[in-house]
This record gives sequence, C-alpha cells and structure tokens, in this order.
Amino acid sequence: MIANDIDLEKFSKYSRPGPRYTSYPTALEFSDKFKYENYIKYLQEGKEPLSIYIHLPFCRSACYFCGCNVVFTSKEEKLSRYVEYLKKEIDILANHLDTNREVIQFHFGGGTPTFYKAYELDEIMSYLKKHFKNWSDEAEISVEIDPRFFNEEQMKVFKKHGFNRISFGVQDFDENVQKEIHRIQPFELTKAAVDLARRYGIESINTDLIYGLPYQTLESFSNTLKLAKSLDPDRLAVFNYAHVPWLKKTMRKFDETTIPSPDIKLAILKHTIEYLTSNGYKMIGMDHFAKPQDELFTAIHKGELHRNFQGYTTKGGANLIGIGLTSIGEGERYYAQNTKDMNSYEEAIDSGKLPFERGIELNDDDIIRKSVIMELMANFTVDIKATEKKFNINFNKYFADALNSLKEFEDAGLLKISDDRISVEPTGTLLIRNIAMPFDAYMNKYTGSKKSFSKTV
Repeated sequence: MIANDIDLEKFSKYSRPGPRYTSYPTALEFSDKFKYENYIKYLQEGKEPLSIYIHLPFCRSACYFCGCNVVFTSKEEKLSRYVEYLKKEIDILANHLDTNREVIQFHFGGGTPTFYKAYELDEIMSYLKKHFKNWSDEAEISVEIDPRFFNEEQMKVFKKHGFNRISFGVQDFDENVQKEIHRIQPFELTKAAVDLARRYGIESINTDLIYGLPYQTLESFSNTLKLAKSLDPDRLAVFNYAHVPWLKKTMRKFDETTIPSPDIKLAILKHTIEYLTSNGYKMIGMDHFAKPQDELFTAIHKGELHRNFQGYTTKGGANLIGIGLTSIGEGERYYAQNTKDMNSYEEAIDSGKLPFERGIELNDDDIIRKSVIMELMANFTVDIKATEKKFNINFNKYFADALNSLKEFEDAGLLKISDDRISVEPTGTLLIRNIAMPFDAYMNKYTGSKKSFSKTV
C-alpha cells in the first residue's frame, strides 16, 4: 500500500509536536463546566444504539511504557470490592437511560481485565445483561487480554457471553526490550493464549505491538513482526510509543538514550507497513492492519469505517457508555469522564450518583470539525460535497485556513485536493495526525507545547 521509495528525510520535516488522536477527535479539553445534570440529561434523552465500555483498572505490576489509568495491587479484596461498586454503578445507570436500547458493541478494557478470576468476570457480565437485555445478534463483544493472565476458565466465560473478538497485548517479543519495559512475556506464552482462544471459536484475534520502545532496532522489531505474523492474527495494531514522563512516572525509569531516534522509528514504521502489506494484510486507518476479508477492510472501501475510544469499528452512530473508574462516554454532542480517584468513585456511587467528574458539550463547530477529522483518520478521505450538504456550509470558506495549511502536504505529494474531495495518498497515511491537525480549532492553543502531547511520529 505504501510506495517503496518513501523519503524518510521528507517525512522527518513533518514530525512535529501534536496530539495523539488515539481517543479524542480534537484537542478539546474536558472541564467542570459540563455539569452532572448535563450528562444525565443526555443519557435520558438518548435514542441511539449503545456501545458499552467497562474499565477494570487493576494490574499486578507496572509496564513502564503504559499510559493507561491503572491501579497496581495484589490484594484480592480490592478487586472483589470493585465488582460490587460496578454493579451499583450499573444500577444507577439503568435508572437514567432506556435499557431497551440495542447494545451493538461491548468492550472490557483495563488495566488487566483477565487479572480477574473467571467467576468475577461472569458475575459482571451477567449483572450487566440483567439490566441491558437487548443485545444485537451482530454485536461486537471484545476484551483486552494480557497473555500472562489468561486461562481456560476465563475463556469459557467469554464464550458463554458471546465474546467474538479478543485483543492480545504483545508490544514486543525481544527479550532486551521486555526486560526494560518490565513486561516479560515469552513468545510461547502468547502463542498458547492465542491457540486457546482459537480452540473456543474466536474468529477475530488482534495483537497489539508498539514501536519506539527502548532498545528497539529495525532488526529486532523485524523479528517481532515475523513472530507476530506466525500467530496468524486477523488484525494487528501497531502503535507509536508516546514518551510522556512528565505525565507518567514509570516512563522516567527509561534511559532516554535507548529510545529509538525519529529516523529509526520511521524506518521501523516503513518496514512494518511494507512487511505486513506484502504478507496478506491491508492498512486500516492510521495504526491498524487487517486481512482483506476482515469487516474493517470492507468498511474502509465503503467509507463506513469509524473510530471511537475503543479503536476502529464498523459500529458507527452508537452512544458510548463508560462504566467504571476513569471510563469515558461519548454521545453525538458530548464527552463525559468518570473520576480517576477510587475514593471519589465509591463516594459518588454510595450517594446514589454516577461517578461523573468532568466532560464537555460540543457546539456546532466542534461537531463539524469532529466529523471531518474522523473521516480523515478513519477513511483517509473527506467527501467535500457530502460534508457541505450534511452541515449546510461552504466547505472552502469554512475551512479556508485549514485548506491553506494543507498545501504543503499537497505539494509534498501526500494528499490531493479537488473540488469534491480531499484524498490522502498512501504515503500521507503515515502522517494522518498531522494532516488532520489544521481542522482542529483548538490546536493553536497547544502548538509547540511539549508538555501537553507526544510527538506524532
């Protein structure tokens, strides 16, 4: 999919500070101006299908690269106590929205969801289904799994509850890298976990890799790719490591001189794309690869690929409901996040309230820009005429500044702009974050702020 003559020096020019568009559509900031009452109002008025996310934040120990919101513990009572509070939160949630709305997507995230015992996972799912009974026959039901914490009893629970997609965290198979990131995970262990899922009929297996970690080289990551391919996953996610030690203390443990330079990272990314696309995978969005028969690949060719907090999906138009510590919800006109503090989480639920902490209400301009940015990042194209019709705007006038900023990308051969469409060239997909930035009205506030965001490449 990517041309063989990629000019790494040319791409280095565009490796400038910017946000990681892995979750938020723009550089919007949540605030306390969006009140609890606003959130409840949106829940009560919602009619869209539901996408439900449950966050299980616990891990036994830290993976030093991780930027997720996690709680480290070895105490069983903390895990079981959290289950009880999840059930209480589900009770409260069920009082504020129509539980007959169709559930078209569900995801367990973490933390380490499989740090929980099988019976606890079963208890959570059974309790959720007691309230939310209208599950689509085509619902995507998925879970993130750390192969170091995974057994057959847990797999039986996932099978019982209709899970059809499993994402295995791998990151890197190189022993030196694993030692440095504090995550020892032999290939044989990962293979056994994947084989177990296959035996139970899971037809969509995803593996997550990260490039840019300490001690990674082009040669070492090439070997990781070969091993990952030998697992025959249906999808691979290959993420750029975001080094933000000012935000995540565990990242301060790295010797920064061992972190690959931008040139090496670009070489790794170029090789990754060439290797996977020459071995039966197609590039989907900005960081995913899938087999041609995968539904994501079909969706991108129809222009129907979507991206939400759970990654790329074909389940667009759903109201995302976040349950658990730090979970984020998303509606057409809002984002909402639960508290990150466990004591505050429990206090809110004990008082009969959802553990809402902050959020944001989107204005009309936010919604228009979100739509354009998501189209670029999901489908690598924007239908100008369709956007004008949908939002009743003159695209060229509305986005005059953005289009002017895109000229340098067009001159570099990274995209094409016609009267009807913006189309990102195969080489331009490497820098899709940068290409999307001019449409973000909030980005000027953060330009050059190294303490807000990671590098895009």
